[in-house]
Amino acid sequence: MSEAATLSAQTQASASPERLDLQQIQAHFDRSPFIAWLQLQALEVDHEAGELTVHAPFQEALGRSANTGQWHGGPLAAVIDTVGDFAVGMLVGRGLPTINFRVDYLRPAIGTNLKAVAKARRVGKTVGVADVDLFNDQGVLVAIGRASYATLG
Repeated sequence: MSEAATLSAQTQASASPERLDLQQIQAHFDRSPFIAWLQLQALEVDHEAGELTVHAPFQEALGRSANTGQWHGGPLAAVIDTVGDFAVGMLVGRGLPTINFRVDYLRPAIGTNLKAVAKARRVGKTVGVADVDLFNDQGVLVAIGRASYATLG
């Protein structure tokens, strides 16, 4: 069975009947004061592949130091956690609490917006896992993350 077919079978077994589409994910982003402050924009949803793509614009308030244009690691982590959450959450119909989470920072993100691409690796009855790749405007990978989320209703 292919990875997409396995994920689809796991999701059908554990998901609520409603999946989140692109507009619903964006609505969740916009309703959360913190996520709205990050100005995340949901770009693409692929339920069958378990993938979610999100744009994260740079803003000075997210900077490591004043006037450097360099992202601070905290907002990078927040983007990764949020996008991973909704990669799993879009398959179960809601945002989810984070159980565990890690980030590897590969290079500085300077003078760039970011694109986060999350892939739900497992969506079970109690736990879901997502991997997230974070790219700069040139398509260079700047950070990677993996997180687990509580899927139990």
